[in-house]
Order: sequence, then structure tokens, then C-alpha cells
Amino acid sequence: MPRVLGSTVDDQTRCTHYRTALDVVAIRFWCCQEYYPCHLCHAESAGHAAVPWPAAERDAAAVLCGVCDHELTVREYRDADGCPRCGARFNPGCRLHASLYFED
Repeated sequence: MPRVLGSTVDDQTRCTHYRTALDVVAIRFWCCQEYYPCHLCHAESAGHAAVPWPAAERDAAAVLCGVCDHELTVREYRDADGCPRCGARFNPGCRLHASLYFED
């Protein structure tokens, strides 16, 4: 499994900010190429401002399923409700924060 930074609370990438049964993804931030469970973890730990993934990078691996460690591309993640490998469901509320992670 790739290293996930921030205030994780379990081995499925849940953090102190988002820890429901569906909060099982970590995002690789464009600015530092490091995985964090959420934008708040990045803000607390990274030491720099977050930069969203450019729209031209939709085919880059940028999202980690915390259940099976599968890396999804930006496009796969934005088009999915869950992991294409293991079927783990993702929190639909994460779509509300998509602009913090990905340019349109």
C-alpha cells in the first residue's frame, strides 16, 4: 500500500475528519504527489497549499482505495460510486469537495 499521510485512524485510510464506513479513499495531491485521506489532513500536515489535479491529468493514478489498495485514475474515480476492483462503496458526499482535489 502506498504511504498515506495525515491523521489516519485505521488501515482503510479513514481519518479524524471523515471516518464513516464509506470514507475509504485517499487522494494523491497534485502539489506534492503524496496521499492524504482528505483536504483537511493535507492542510494540517503538508506545509503548503493544496493544488488540484489539472483537467489534462484525468488519466493519472490519483485515488487509493483503502480497502484493497487499488489506485484509480482521476477519471475512474470521478465516474465511480465504488472501487472497480473490490466493490467497496465510496462516500457520495465526497463529490461536494471534488473541486478541492480536481479541476473541472
